[in-house]
Amino acid sequence: QRRRERYCIIHVWKILNEEAPNDIGFTFNCHQRLGLKAVIPPVNKNSQLSVRSDYDSTFRVRAAQLFNILPPELRATTSLDGFKAGLGRFMEQCPDTPPIPGYTPSNDNSLLSWRRTHTMQLSCA
Repeated sequence: QRRRERYCIIHVWKILNEEAPNDIGFTFNCHQRLGLKAVIPPVNKNSQLSVRSDYDSTFRVRAAQLFNILPPELRATTSLDGFKAGLGRFMEQCPDTPPIPGYTPSNDNSLLSWRRTHTMQLSCA
């Protein structure tokens, strides 16, 4: 799962820096305090619950959420190698606990879950 999340984050960075086509319509906003953020498109609140659940797991939504949890200085990196190195340092701060058959995990091992369950300040330094 971590490899997939790493790939998603790198792909969003490539779209941002025009190294990959933006065929799914990612947009980005630059906030003075929060830095550069990927815009997460709103969901239609009147749609069925199953549609909303599927929406939350789409690449566009999930990848934008993953990209947005990165520290602002990492999101603003302009070289791919520098970004990958910083991303590796950032991801090392979250424990990687893949699921083990027969045991109940504390969370689903996603970076998003670790961010929600741990209040630690993550950085790329």
